[in-house]
Amino acid sequence: MLEFIPKYFPEFHTEVLEKLEISLNLHKEWNEKINVISRKDIQNIECHHYLHSLSILKFITIQEGMEVLDVGTGGGFPGIPLAIALPKVQFFLLDSIQKKLKIIEDIKLRLNLKNIKVIWSRVEEYKDKHDILTARAVTSLPNFYNVVKKNVKKNIIYIKGGDFDEELKQIKIPYDVYEISQKIQEPFFETKKIVSLRIV
Repeated sequence: MLEFIPKYFPEFHTEVLEKLEISLNLHKEWNEKINVISRKDIQNIECHHYLHSLSILKFITIQEGMEVLDVGTGGGFPGIPLAIALPKVQFFLLDSIQKKLKIIEDIKLRLNLKNIKVIWSRVEEYKDKHDILTARAVTSLPNFYNVVKKNVKKNIIYIKGGDFDEELKQIKIPYDVYEISQKIQEPFFETKKIVSLRIV
């Protein structure tokens, strides 16, 4: 049974919660074969990975009909939880490691998630442009922005932990920083933040 998601997202319909729970269990199964979440952390998957991914929705509205590119998605974070919660938003989950994308393909198939497209590519070589781009800390923010700005129309949503004020000083476009702990009061989120870089 889910513990944290219903607590912080009481508005989620039963169908969404059921799909999130099935997906979470599939991730646990797959993690036995392909290690996308550290073995020590797998028991915290709901809080540290699913709730962390969904925390974006506490601060940022992703409108129906938008396209979201999830860069360095790994096993599908934050892309899969967001795609389940937002069935009318189209998600493009991109990663350069093909074996990780097998997990996403399987979850997509089993849950009939028609709003997910899986892309096997390095983002440096990916040319398409989408409304919003999401990522969980893959590199320093300035480096990441320089690589992905060609792929985004509206804003980049970057989930990151710790202190990165020095990185933000190098960013020359408008941005907002949200402290996840303002909306989700679990110890894991005390140092976790969401940065939204506004392209337009």
